[in-house]
Amino acid sequence: MAHQVEIELKTPEQIGLMRRAGLVVADALARMRAAVAPGVSTADLDRIAEETIRSAGAIPSFMGYHGYPASICSSVNDQVVHAIPSPRQVLREGDLISIDCGAELDGWHGDAAITVGVGEVHADQRRLIRVAEDAMWSGIAAAARGARSGKGRLTDISFAIQSSIRKAGRYGIVEGYGGHGIGSAMHQDPFVENKGRPGKGPMLRPGMALAIEPMITRGRPKVAELDDGWTVVTVDGSVAAHVEHTMAICDDGVWVLTAEDGGRSRLGDLVTAREPAVSGTT
Repeated sequence: MAHQVEIELKTPEQIGLMRRAGLVVADALARMRAAVAPGVSTADLDRIAEETIRSAGAIPSFMGYHGYPASICSSVNDQVVHAIPSPRQVLREGDLISIDCGAELDGWHGDAAITVGVGEVHADQRRLIRVAEDAMWSGIAAAARGARSGKGRLTDISFAIQSSIRKAGRYGIVEGYGGHGIGSAMHQDPFVENKGRPGKGPMLRPGMALAIEPMITRGRPKVAELDDGWTVVTVDGSVAAHVEHTMAICDDGVWVLTAEDGGRSRLGDLVTAREPAVSGTT
């Protein structure tokens, strides 16, 4: 029997609560980005994330999730996603690290990821990051345009991500992993693939909140999970990049909940003019 998709639609007030969680994630990622340097361990970064999240009165979404033992996923070079932080994983000049972080505040979640170069990195590595980021923003923009027209469907996001990557060159688009619904739980319906034909799946509607997260490689897209039951690596050993933002569809545009500016610098007037109230702040 096919999985019945159940999408949680949020009220503007609930989106405001998600914005609070999203800003906690944004702060944690900004602090970790500033700390990335040769000689820093992924456990050091995990400590920064947990301290930042808990000091904001939030809870690390990842900690204990299906037994996951940390506050972030810290995937280095050929590790695509879900790598567990370790004091033995010490960053070196020229590495790429993808940092995925989530926070729950008052029962609502935010989830985002960045890929960062360690020290001086090769131009091809910098381009890999840029291609992933551009694809993510293309997907978010497609969601905004689709919701505004009233005709958008979920796979319009997938198609926009794929098209952006394909125009940039020969990159592997990792299959089997992708974005997801988010809200009162960290992972919800629907699953958001990073490739596919447009015009399929649920209609894009106000109240939907989605985590958009492309994962691309410098080589082939095939991946494998290691024996730890978490870490996903490229089979051919090629370097990967993973980026992510949580976004919500509002009546007149989108709001990127884990971007400090709500996404305005990348999306312009596709961002809602009526920013959701952030409950509990002054």
